Amino acid sequence: MLVELVEIYKEYGPVKANRGISLRFAPGSIHGILGENGAGKSTLMKILAGFTPKSAGTIRLDGDPADYGDPAEASGRGIGMLYQEPLDFPALGVLENFMIGQARGLRLKGAGARKRFESLCLRLGFCLPLEKSVRELTTGERQQLEIVRLLSLGASVLILDEPTTGLSAFQRETLFQALRALAGEGKTLIFVSHKLEDVEALCDRVSVLRQGRVAGEMERPFDTGALLKMMFGSVPAPLKRQEVQPGDCVLTLQDVCAPGDRSGLRDCSVKIREREVVALAGLEGSGQGVFLRVAAGLTVPASGAVHIQGEPMTAKDSRSYQRKGVAFMPTARLEEGLIPGLAIAEHVALKRSRGFRVRWRQAEKQAQRHLERFRIKGTPAMPVESLSGGNQQRLLLSFLPETPALLLLEKPTRGLDYESSLWVWEHLLQYREKKAAIVFSSSELEEILMVSQRVLVFFNGTLIWDMPTAQVRGQALGRAIAGKI
Repeated sequence: MLVELVEIYKEYGPVKANRGISLRFAPGSIHGILGENGAGKSTLMKILAGFTPKSAGTIRLDGDPADYGDPAEASGRGIGMLYQEPLDFPALGVLENFMIGQARGLRLKGAGARKRFESLCLRLGFCLPLEKSVRELTTGERQQLEIVRLLSLGASVLILDEPTTGLSAFQRETLFQALRALAGEGKTLIFVSHKLEDVEALCDRVSVLRQGRVAGEMERPFDTGALLKMMFGSVPAPLKRQEVQPGDCVLTLQDVCAPGDRSGLRDCSVKIREREVVALAGLEGSGQGVFLRVAAGLTVPASGAVHIQGEPMTAKDSRSYQRKGVAFMPTARLEEGLIPGLAIAEHVALKRSRGFRVRWRQAEKQAQRHLERFRIKGTPAMPVESLSGGNQQRLLLSFLPETPALLLLEKPTRGLDYESSLWVWEHLLQYREKKAAIVFSSSELEEILMVSQRVLVFFNGTLIWDMPTAQVRGQALGRAIAGKI
């Protein structure tokens, strides 16, 4: 299907997300949409998918104007979108999620649904466990499930919004092979990303958005320098690495076993000291997420001991950890970090509230200060779900305490472009001057090697590697993550 966007505008009050964007997406190709966070990429794609109404402009499908008002109608016209946060039901099984939205819904039972599901998985090279619930799947598997479901619904145009965020190298290549196969079948694929390496590896053509406008377009072979200039106006300078001397012990885990993720955490013993920046690496669900939640007091160990600044904390609740200076930032922004439906100012009011009385004027002023200091594109009255993923991440960062003892960050640059990632780390590393220790998980080897002083690698719930970053090589780290040490 040929898709054309003509002079698309979208405004949220004074915030102009899209400013007269015109683009053309041809069938049988993979078209990249590149841009920094807040450039208007996700908003534009949500308009095409029927999720967000446009302020002005025209959508044409195979040359005919198309005016639809919701995702169901867009789906009926053959347009499907894989959102940054998969739209699934974690409590239900894989096959049940696949059947949701089908013509006969959950009445489509038995061998027919299973056969159709398995046929689509085989066609795309996916291997999804039917016996599991969705909450047991990795991010990559949840994306695969959503792609299979969209294709079953008849999608001929597939929009993928930041689909490689949080994926392992193997999952990324599996996804790319499937997308190339779909393009070969004549599907129209729109690949939204801020990662140059992904766009260059996969796409036939790329359009760059900047500040809500089309900054330029390019066909393969791509000029990386020219694309960076379109995105940022100039090539961002790399982060300068600074080594610091660790101080006293902040966090101690001794023989900790805890449930969670796919493999839990087994017999983990480790010490984290003041001013250290420690990266947690591993395949998704290998134990690093459980480690962070145990250290934050959100998961109670089944056995073992946890100490914060020498004080026993094993059986205490998360508020006790917070009083000791522990701050946790989750990767699931709209599931664990923010409250959909509430405005930015309302989040500030909740955070500052000390009783039943809410000082709304102060909350609005404080929210505006958050927006300005952290370069968040929005207004205090905007609901948090209307912000781009990058701006949601900046908002979560703005809620971190001023003088923490221990920062626990789950994929802190998830979904951020290169320049925004550098800005985030410049901000986070300032906490070391206040003696804070920083522990973060990441699926990006480049990020781990760039900012950490020490790398902990988890495999199948076990801490298998603890190494100073200065002694780590990328290839060796990759082997360790795969369990080959």
